[in-house]
Amino acid sequence: MNKTLVAALVSALLITPSVSATEIFKDDVNAVQIGGFVDARVINTQGETEVVNGASRINFGFERQLQDGWKAYAKLEWGVNPVGSTDIVYNNRFESIQDEFFYNRLGYAGLAHDTYGSLTIGKQWGAWYDVVYGTNYGFVWDGNTAGVYTYNKDDGAVNGVGRGDKTVQYRNSVGDVSFAVQVQLKNSEFYTCDYEDITQDDCEALWESGSAEAQQVEYNYTYGGSVTYQATDKLALAAGVNYGEFDVEFGNGTNSTAEDIIYGVGVTWGNFDQYGFYGSANINKNENHDTDNIGRLIDEAVGVESLFSYMFENNIRTFVSYNILDAGDDYVIQPNYNADPDDVFKRQFVVVGLHYVFNPETVVYLEARRDYSDFTSNDKDQQARMELSEDDGVAIGIRYTL
Repeated sequence: MNKTLVAALVSALLITPSVSATEIFKDDVNAVQIGGFVDARVINTQGETEVVNGASRINFGFERQLQDGWKAYAKLEWGVNPVGSTDIVYNNRFESIQDEFFYNRLGYAGLAHDTYGSLTIGKQWGAWYDVVYGTNYGFVWDGNTAGVYTYNKDDGAVNGVGRGDKTVQYRNSVGDVSFAVQVQLKNSEFYTCDYEDITQDDCEALWESGSAEAQQVEYNYTYGGSVTYQATDKLALAAGVNYGEFDVEFGNGTNSTAEDIIYGVGVTWGNFDQYGFYGSANINKNENHDTDNIGRLIDEAVGVESLFSYMFENNIRTFVSYNILDAGDDYVIQPNYNADPDDVFKRQFVVVGLHYVFNPETVVYLEARRDYSDFTSNDKDQQARMELSEDDGVAIGIRYTL
């Protein structure tokens, strides 16, 4: 049993990738850490230039030593929006339209043992994220072809692949192999509509009126797991799966049941925050796992993410990433509304970045995106709405880590 690896897993749970923490209290039993960062940026995209929030956050980690080698720990994390809301939706919709100064990101408690592993309960990163987080290091554009931030409106909470709500997760390791299994114990109901920027209340009212352009989605338990093999001190291989089932009732009375499944593999070499080369790539196949840019459920798709970086000894870090989520044509689940078999969904873009790393806690950056997506539709208004958030762009900013 690799006790060092188990300890590393617990540390990873307490502090998300690329975010350091400062110990503010420690005695023989208890320890408290504070972490997070403030990220403010100027972005130019979709014909507009604005100051926007870069998913800033603050978190507190708690750890308590118990008898017989056990420890208890907990984490609380809130997103912070220090610059105000924006109308620009340029990457993950959940992060870019937050109006609140504080909003919930993570919150869980758990127990851990070097031999018996760890068990956590609450809102936490899903097991699927173990497979794909290695490509999620771009500051501005990332993470929306790996099946993490699904349904075009949340943080992966609905189906447990991102920051999943109400999850129970067990982690352990055997030698150089670590694994995670989880179940999401929830009963949720939400509404989707073929309209941009419609509220849940208005969408529910539209569904109750009998409109075929509105659906009630009932999404309950989900299940996930991942396995990671640390082949060398630099090379890691991972595989995972996540499964759920949901019922869809259209406003016109039509019903449909679908299985949401995603599975895939990932490979990572090196450390993004250390000098030298870093590379990571993952591929996934998914069914009924996500929606297109106007909320229609995608039947099947293949997603690929890749990121390659080099950090020079003068503290300049460069990277390039390539992302694609390809559903092809005739991808909309039937029966549906406004669905033309000739509609095409292929999200595809390249990001290049230049970071100056004063130290790991202070980074000034320039990142640019070139979009190559294909959202061809015979309905040109619909095509324009699909393309809106997938534009070229450039951003400069500073990330100050606590």
